[in-house]
Amino acid sequence: MKTTTERLLSGGLRTPAFARPPVRLFHLAGVGVAELLRLAYAWLIVKPVVTSIAQVGPGLGIERIPYVRGRGRIRIGAGVYISGKIGIAFSRRAAAPPELIIGDRAFIGHDCGFLLAERIEIGAHCLIATGARIQDNDGHPLDPDARRCREPVLPGDVKPVRVGDNAWIGARALILKSVTIGENAVVGAGAVVTRDVAPNTVVAGNPAVVVKSIGVSAFAGATADKSG
Repeated sequence: MKTTTERLLSGGLRTPAFARPPVRLFHLAGVGVAELLRLAYAWLIVKPVVTSIAQVGPGLGIERIPYVRGRGRIRIGAGVYISGKIGIAFSRRAAAPPELIIGDRAFIGHDCGFLLAERIEIGAHCLIATGARIQDNDGHPLDPDARRCREPVLPGDVKPVRVGDNAWIGARALILKSVTIGENAVVGAGAVVTRDVAPNTVVAGNPAVVVKSIGVSAFAGATADKSG
């Protein structure tokens, strides 16, 4: 009985040759309608919401409303594209409100997360891949008694993070507090970065270590000059 059921489920219905063109057209029409609805949602709902909670430059492309917790400032440069849904968690621990800055022409992938109590800065033309996490604090105190009492992170344990222009942060990478990622650097997928990354280098692993140095094309140099 089990074998018969598995065969029925895996077999499915085969589309006869004469019906394949209209089926393909039906599929393309469905995709087109879905894309139109997605664009309408972005223009009529997502962008108005985002421009009400952030300082936004021209040419923003964004697909879904970010999940924002706490209070802070968000500055998004020109031509930024934010794919899918991202999360931003503000945790105020200083007199000034925490600030997330995303530079011109940066790309932020789906499911990226930012945890900040002071400042995270993403440079121009950066690529932040799916599921990357960047945080300027540990999220909880190291002292177990303080954690049990739900005490906040101490101000001295909050240290800003900066990602330089043209950097590429791989999928599911984790960038921890006080780290500076140099210009044109590449952080491998799943890497855990606990210390500064020099410009024009590739790092990978947990903890991340230098894998190799990379050359910089004339185009990249010209782009960096224009961004500055």
